[in-house]
Amino acid sequence: MALGSNVGDREAHLAYARERLAGLPRTRLIAASQVEETEPLGPVPQGRYLNQMVLLETTLTPLDLLERLHAIEAERGRQRTVRWGPRTLDLDIVRFGERHAREANLVIPHPELPNRAFWQAEIAELERE
Repeated sequence: MALGSNVGDREAHLAYARERLAGLPRTRLIAASQVEETEPLGPVPQGRYLNQMVLLETTLTPLDLLERLHAIEAERGRQRTVRWGPRTLDLDIVRFGERHAREANLVIPHPELPNRAFWQAEIAELERE
């Protein structure tokens, strides 16, 4: 799971997400990477992001997990108005074990994984633990 925030108290948003993810039913937070600051991606001018990757163990389905992620984002004030726009909290399923998915609102592995060196570094950090 990738966590990101560039609006408001970014550190508090990430901490909230970690706490809520750890409390999801049939889910356990196994590890968390270091938090790092990155430049925003995409065409919309905005502030820098704090990013982090967490490793979850879950028996939730990918779509059920995605629905719960959107609820957590909404709890922190996330509004989906501008594509690639600023976000209080952004939670992405980057990988889901060896599973693949191609749904209207969910692609696993995340299609941006090859383009985000910071995600790859964070995953590598988690895999070393």
